[in-house]
Amino acid sequence: MNLLFLDAYYEPETIAYTHLENDLIVELIADGHIVHVICPTPTRGVTDEERQKYQRKKIEKKYDNRLIINRFWAPKEKKNPLLRACRYFWCNIRTYQRAIRQNDIDVVFSNSTPPTQGLLGGTVAQKLSKRYGKKIRFVYNLQDIFPDSLVSTGLARIGSLLWKIGRKIEDATYKKADEIILISQGFKNNLVAKRVPEEKINVISNWIDLSTVYPIDRKENRLIKEFGIDPGKFLVVYAGNFGAAQGADIVLKLAKELEEYKDIQFVIFGGGAYFEDAKKKSENLDNIIIKGLMPQERVSEVYSLGDVALITCKKGLGKAGLPSKTWSIMAANTPIIASFDMDSDLADIIKNADAGQCVQAEDVFELKNAILLFYNNTKPGIKKVKLRDFVEKNASKEKCVDRYVKSITLSK
Repeated sequence: MNLLFLDAYYEPETIAYTHLENDLIVELIADGHIVHVICPTPTRGVTDEERQKYQRKKIEKKYDNRLIINRFWAPKEKKNPLLRACRYFWCNIRTYQRAIRQNDIDVVFSNSTPPTQGLLGGTVAQKLSKRYGKKIRFVYNLQDIFPDSLVSTGLARIGSLLWKIGRKIEDATYKKADEIILISQGFKNNLVAKRVPEEKINVISNWIDLSTVYPIDRKENRLIKEFGIDPGKFLVVYAGNFGAAQGADIVLKLAKELEEYKDIQFVIFGGGAYFEDAKKKSENLDNIIIKGLMPQERVSEVYSLGDVALITCKKGLGKAGLPSKTWSIMAANTPIIASFDMDSDLADIIKNADAGQCVQAEDVFELKNAILLFYNNTKPGIKKVKLRDFVEKNASKEKCVDRYVKSITLSK
């Protein structure tokens, strides 16, 4: 089959979805299919020199010509929301112009970034169907529900003009899609409530490559010596951004509440807009070791380090998605303590996998009690859980990618 991928971002750009799509494309090619990608010249997270290099690469072929990347020029991405929106529309127009000239396409595939990408994919599939005189399927991968995500982050309110426009785009996209791949049961409940036919919906979790994330014994963890961590203490690890949505400021409040417990040590690996502020606030707390985010290849060390690992969010934002680090933490056999919405997918996973405890978002006292429960029943550095088995059954790369391939190609 000839598969057409419409991407607003593509390598060497890196977003949360990049490695997932790369894994999927490789497997589709191995299954005998040809993948065509239409995308703009890279702008996010690349140097001017690298961007210039890719501007000269209009067509790029890989894997014995079974992956054909068709790039078009697009302006650099700006931080201003209005300018960014203008760039998105520009890219949608240029993508459409390239896409409808493609020959012998069987399936159009797109993800949900930006929010207009799905509507673009459905429109392209309809245009190609009319041109070819046969049905071209459109498969939509929903990684983020728009405009719900705007409401949860406070950028729009229900009933506002932006929300109404978003809902019209959302409804039109779902109607055009022949299949909608969702990342969680919570997303499915959301769409069913919006009267999206259940037969269109396929829930497939985002996955993790278990060969790259695995448990490391504390005695062999390089971070212990590297940062002068006492291996005999009960270690509480937080790794992630300090931003508007993460609610990570509660980690500092928690450390303050537990300051009297001299053998509880917080180890934070952070980044994001408010990280420098967090570092300053932590200076007066002796039970915090705070460092910048570690590179991806050291994820196993980071999440194996803790006796527990924290996941946090602002109240009301937990239903917007499942934090990708959930699977990495569990793959390292580390229990999770989450300060998160109780009606979220994360809360359900923690309960179903017996992976730790979820308490109501932003409640530092419930979070403190959850930590102390583990502290009083744990010998530092000794883990009895086997959470990796749950990940292997529900979110392993092999199983999830195989389900994607079957879904896109309608193979059995």
